[in-house]
Amino acid sequence: MDNNNPRNLLLYFHPLASFCHKVLIALYENGTEFEPRFVDLLEEESRSELFAYWPVGKIPLLRDRLRNQIIPETSVIIEYISEFYPGTANLLPSLPQESIEVRLWDRFFDLYISDSVQKIVLDRIRTEGQKDPFGVERAYERLPVAYGMLEKQLDTKNYIVSDHFTMADCSAVPALFYSDTLLSFRNGYPKLTNYFERLLEKSSVKRTLDEAEPYFHMYPFFDQIPTRFLKEKK
Repeated sequence: MDNNNPRNLLLYFHPLASFCHKVLIALYENGTEFEPRFVDLLEEESRSELFAYWPVGKIPLLRDRLRNQIIPETSVIIEYISEFYPGTANLLPSLPQESIEVRLWDRFFDLYISDSVQKIVLDRIRTEGQKDPFGVERAYERLPVAYGMLEKQLDTKNYIVSDHFTMADCSAVPALFYSDTLLSFRNGYPKLTNYFERLLEKSSVKRTLDEAEPYFHMYPFFDQIPTRFLKEKK
């Protein structure tokens, strides 16, 4: 059984999507070979295959053609890879207490930062009459609360749970990258800022953001993305 055959794993994704970033970082960090399948949810032909395997229609979605499995949801995908396609990264520690901490902070980034970011971003592209100003206000209110909790959590750690990069840190990258464009943490949260800068130095993160860069112009808050993430157009 060849676990490193890229034909085994097929990932349905979009390079701009934050939750896709989370899984891509994990795959690159782990050295996992896979076949990427670009999904444009606005095009029937592009999305039809995705919906055939997962009618909910959310990305990313992983198909394991070797094991005949469909794996949805970012954290489940990463745990599946760690279990059945182990590589160079220990993204989910074997010690029970530490693995619980990893799962906790993984969910924290997804639920209290990424979800808030999505609420704000999606509201920006809605037409009048469909907007939710109260929901957006609540989302903006949640971000500094989350930043403060992260600042405290990072008191004695290089990464969010320990001194090792884990699944929780995969979740942190897109959450913080996009939230920084909406309500920056850089002035009031030095530990969080330093942590984010450490994350940006990882090759798996750089690769993911480099691949997303050609699509950044589609992001409704494009003008807030720092220029260092934008390649000069010739």
